[in-house]
Amino acid sequence: MGELQAVNDISPFTAVLWIFYPMAALVMVELLLRGFDDDDDDDGGKGIRIRSREMTPAYAPSGA
Repeated sequence: MGELQAVNDISPFTAVLWIFYPMAALVMVELLLRGFDDDDDDDGGKGIRIRSREMTPAYAPSGA
């Protein structure tokens, strides 16, 4: 059993990167996917009320 020894060949910087790179990869994927999705509802458009009988536009509040 003398030949089994613990070898510490990893630097502390590599250990920190090993912990944080999966989270950084997930953040980059999220930012990439958010860049392709152009679904912003805050563009000042008109909304139509569902329960109204006539189709009159209801203006959305600007600060939503």
